[in-house]
Amino acid sequence: MKAFTRITVDPSQMGGVPCLSGMRIPVATVVSMVSEGMSEAEILKAYPDLEREDIREALRYAAEAVRERELPVAGGG
Repeated sequence: MKAFTRITVDPSQMGGVPCLSGMRIPVATVVSMVSEGMSEAEILKAYPDLEREDIREALRYAAEAVRERELPVAGGG
């Protein structure tokens, strides 16, 4: 996985889940908000300490994470 400057994984913080650097905001939380249709402006209002680039890097991190392994996909039959 490539380096991400705004993401940290620290076993002593939030159980080691990937978070935005220096914050206890999990990447999964930001990605979930985007998937629910929230705009960048709405996310930034909900989390004023975030910056637009934090949101973009969280999405890049999630994309890279799923690229790293196979995930089960429901069959169509």
